[in-house]
Amino acid sequence: MDTTVPAPDTERVLPRAEWVKTLPQTVVASCVLLLDAEDRMLLLRYAGGQPGAGLWGLPGGMLDHGEDPVAAARREVCEETGIVLDGPPRLIGYDHRADVKETGPVIDFYFYGGRLPSELTVLRSAEHDDDGLFALADLESARLSTPLPALTALHGAALAGTVVCLREGLPR
Repeated sequence: MDTTVPAPDTERVLPRAEWVKTLPQTVVASCVLLLDAEDRMLLLRYAGGQPGAGLWGLPGGMLDHGEDPVAAARREVCEETGIVLDGPPRLIGYDHRADVKETGPVIDFYFYGGRLPSELTVLRSAEHDDDGLFALADLESARLSTPLPALTALHGAALAGTVVCLREGLPR
């Protein structure tokens, strides 16, 4: 026999569908680190009129509806550079940022896409106006969309085969 008595002063619980609508919306993006034979990374510079115009960053962008982070990484690197990855990129890190440009939380997934061929032609999208291969030491005075400590940690993770946890663009 059930002797449970409902508590009269408890708050009403929302049905799951309604409760989910109260959760914060998070933007999710995927970025790809590509290295040449000298361990320099490929960076793209955002063109004028783009968010982050003049900043250098890794190829990448937001997930499309229903897309997973690996598929987004492959799509974005192809769209932004013309490079088709041979295989699935390897996860090397993630970054949680609580609020980006007053749009709310963002989670960035970072993947290692492998070594670039020596004779590479980058076919930039219209959102970028320059590209280059950079050693970490070359980036100390560069205007970056991803902070140098994060790029350094991601570069190390790519070479070591590890994964780094970032928070607000800094290793933790």
